[in-house]
Amino acid sequence: MSTIYEVLHRPIVTEKSNYLVNTLHQYVFEVARDANRTQVKDAVEILFHVTVKRVNIINAPAKRARKGKSRRLDVSNAGYKKAIRHPEPGRSYSVI
Repeated sequence: MSTIYEVLHRPIVTEKSNYLVNTLHQYVFEVARDANRTQVKDAVEILFHVTVKRVNIINAPAKRARKGKSRRLDVSNAGYKKAIRHPEPGRSYSVI
């Protein structure tokens, strides 16, 4: 990784990530494949001006889907890496 802007790709918005934001104040991001916990933590702290307690990283596997009349396995979604940011306790939880 050369810059912090290449570490974070996009926020992940799903039902589960909305639950994490609303109840536990944890934010979920898609991150670069070669990013590690320290790089993700530094990028989030610098870009969003927050203090990060912990970062969990999960490798989401590629998923295959069936499509067409013959039900062939011809569609594949790319796998990605995601990170969950845990806030520092006692801090104000503002929307990023």
